Amino acid sequence: MVEIERVQRPFWIHQLIEYLVGIGLISASVQLPDPAVPALLGLLIILNAAVAKGGAGAFRLVGRRLHRTLDLVVIGVLVFFAVQPWVSIDATTRLLIGAIAFILMFVWFYTDFAEQRTRAERKAEKTAERAARGPRDSTEIGRQAGRVVGGAAKSVKQWKDGLGGDRSPEQPPPASWDPPTPPQ
Repeated sequence: MVEIERVQRPFWIHQLIEYLVGIGLISASVQLPDPAVPALLGLLIILNAAVAKGGAGAFRLVGRRLHRTLDLVVIGVLVFFAVQPWVSIDATTRLLIGAIAFILMFVWFYTDFAEQRTRAERKAEKTAERAARGPRDSTEIGRQAGRVVGGAAKSVKQWKDGLGGDRSPEQPPPASWDPPTPPQ
């Protein structure tokens, strides 16, 4: 199967967009001739966002993996009501419901549904990584200490040479780079 690279948005943004889309659909239904179906669909979208475990979840009853599936069910219900012939819905309402289904599908596709780890799980993982690296041996510590001391000595020497500490007053300062003289 082909893997598609896409930017993954945080889950709380997904929830906020669902809230806004649901509120927008309910608000638009007030001005429509038959507001019942769009208002109920807007309420369904808001409830779907509210029951998910996430940063913007109100009730936090459903995990992210199940919410991912419920999103597809909600999108399917929206598409069904946009194309079904049994309930009398005007063309503007059908178009609005179809557009909202498309928006939700787009948001769903670019959402990161990965479950967040708890603080204890992250701490246990760090501890395991440190244990896997093992204790540092004395040769590595000595090598690093030598590099630090050598670097510090070199810095002090360069700083001292930059101040002109060991030159006599009549001696000109050394050039930082002398171009090679051409052969005669």
